[in-house]
Amino acid sequence: FPPVSSWDAAYERELQTFQDIGDAGEIWFGEESMVRIIRWLEKQKVPLDSSVLDIGTGNGVLLIELAKSGYTNLTGIDYSPSAIQLSDKVREKEGMSDIKLKVEDFLAPSAELSGFEICIDKGTFDAISLNPDNAVGKRKQYVRSLCSVLKPEGFFLITSCNWTKEELLNEFREGFEILEELPTPKFCFGGRIGNSVTALVFQRK
Repeated sequence: FPPVSSWDAAYERELQTFQDIGDAGEIWFGEESMVRIIRWLEKQKVPLDSSVLDIGTGNGVLLIELAKSGYTNLTGIDYSPSAIQLSDKVREKEGMSDIKLKVEDFLAPSAELSGFEICIDKGTFDAISLNPDNAVGKRKQYVRSLCSVLKPEGFFLITSCNWTKEELLNEFREGFEILEELPTPKFCFGGRIGNSVTALVFQRK
């Protein structure tokens, strides 16, 4: 797992590219994962003023899409200051000044990060899990942080390309129950069909 400095370097490159050509850079997990999340929120008739936290917002594009879909109470956090700078530029370009952005380490969240009705994670739990330095402890801390920022009964939508459904159920068994698995693209390898991406919705107990 790369240190903060190399994430920062990656986002600094994207920041430069954005300033040069107005391109928000790579969208990890692609369009379909954003569409899947927004469709689920719409299907559940989640009120548009529900408080939503995007954990590891990166370039902030998911928040832009949520805002375009009518959601008004949006916060994005990232531990890379360059990522937050980039998402700020993207937010500015799109004229979405209500989106809140903060530099935060989710494993040590500040006190004001609480009371969210919806938390969304695309790849941040994956990145934390790949950390060679005490990955197990960091995953446990992630679950504790999630319990502290998400209201009871709140929804947690996670998209992962490292973990199977069973593994995620095990990681989040304390404090969360699964509501549903969202359909993701299947791939076929050597005659066996598998999923490259797992997308689950949990509810905090």
